[in-house]
Amino acid sequence: MADTSTASGRYANGLETRRAVLGDAHVDRAQANQTAFDEPFQRLITESAWGTVWSGQEWSKRERSMVTIALLAALGHDDEVAMHIRATANTGATREDIREALMHVAIYAGVPAANHAFKIAKATYAEMDAANTAGEDNEEHPA
Repeated sequence: MADTSTASGRYANGLETRRAVLGDAHVDRAQANQTAFDEPFQRLITESAWGTVWSGQEWSKRERSMVTIALLAALGHDDEVAMHIRATANTGATREDIREALMHVAIYAGVPAANHAFKIAKATYAEMDAANTAGEDNEEHPA
């Protein structure tokens, strides 16, 4: 029989970590779009990925971010690459860190995978820069 208090604690910890990495807006959207069909899956990833792996003490969130992006790029999970590139704003992984991770992808997983991931990273960083610039413009010229 599963220990629900441990699972519940792991869920709460995972939700906190997920919010710290991906941001409240992303998590709020995911929860708003959750249905009875995918609720068990959402619980699984919150407890295991976020409550166990991402909450571990051995690596920093920066290190986890670099490894995660490299793995996602190597496996061709393009939407997830973009999501985790956006999360670098919260994890402390720099553009230089991500460039180096993608260079490893080129050597160990293949140039086509890295080439595509570089395109995704460039586009995502451009979106982030545009959003930051728009935010700065709005601060200077409040409505």
